[in-house]
Amino acid sequence: MLALVSGQDVWAAEQAVRELAAELGRGGAAADVWRVSGAEIDPAVLGERLATEPLFGGGTLVVIGEPAPLLRSAAGRAALDAAMDAIAPGNGLVVLALDDPGGRRPAVVDQLERSVTQRSGRVLTFRSPTRERMQAFIAQRATALGMDVEPAAARLLGERIGAWVRESDVDRRYQAQLAVAELEKLALYRPGVRIVAEDVRALVPEVIPGSTWAFLDAVAARRAGDASTLLGRLLAEGTPLPVLIVQLHRRLRSLIEVREHLEAGEPASSLPRALRMKPYPAQKAAEQSRAWTIEELEAALNGLFELDVAIKGSDGVRASDGELALEMELWLVELVRPA
Repeated sequence: MLALVSGQDVWAAEQAVRELAAELGRGGAAADVWRVSGAEIDPAVLGERLATEPLFGGGTLVVIGEPAPLLRSAAGRAALDAAMDAIAPGNGLVVLALDDPGGRRPAVVDQLERSVTQRSGRVLTFRSPTRERMQAFIAQRATALGMDVEPAAARLLGERIGAWVRESDVDRRYQAQLAVAELEKLALYRPGVRIVAEDVRALVPEVIPGSTWAFLDAVAARRAGDASTLLGRLLAEGTPLPVLIVQLHRRLRSLIEVREHLEAGEPASSLPRALRMKPYPAQKAAEQSRAWTIEELEAALNGLFELDVAIKGSDGVRASDGELALEMELWLVELVRPA
């Protein structure tokens, strides 16, 4: 057995690995699953495990996660190709190569796919449920778990796990996995009873994805509390504060332009043509700009300039990262939160 499992959906990928392991089992015995990352694997050990035909039991299924480190060298690629060619009957190899958090397929996956296809292996690709498909996915999984979930509860569960966020940079790889975990928790909380929206509100915490776009939208909409939460997550993930300041500067400049057009009496429908924007971003910017006056937007922009100076340092003195994060929090409270 040889397979490449790729895509975004962690839950579906893990389901596929479990199904392949069950398929490899024989005589009522499950396959022995050996998981290893591409950075840890010893190519010699890999070859030995796969080339040794099992005498008893269900054989061995080797699952290689994050294979990129193994494929960076010609020796690593050759070792993996040799292992693919040496799989004994009863054994199997699954390479688990998921997309990055932004949904981009790593370049090594194309190479892997060619290698697997040439050897008549399986190529399984799983996309995360889209914003529009998440409610249906939740309903399907609820049925599989023997649960009765009303449509309003399924939709609210999708909202709570962050599936309704539109931003393209949101990491959706774990949303299906989170949805299933919350369904299992609800099943224990309300066994044998129809799950309604009130149950979801009581048990499922609201997840705001650590998205740069969500942070920018929270600032633009003057939701300082949400912006503060997202800022903490972005900084914890290693997003540089200067990058956020540059992006905030662009967003505020855009809101000022939109606000000026609206105050001049131009209809919102004219913004896409006047500002060379697509209709949806233009409509969104018009809605957000109405939460500000031009004076407030200019004050927020000036505050960003002062933050930028603090980051770069004046007279050779640069504020610490903790001080800069605190300054950004104060900026949110004093210049973003409505008075």
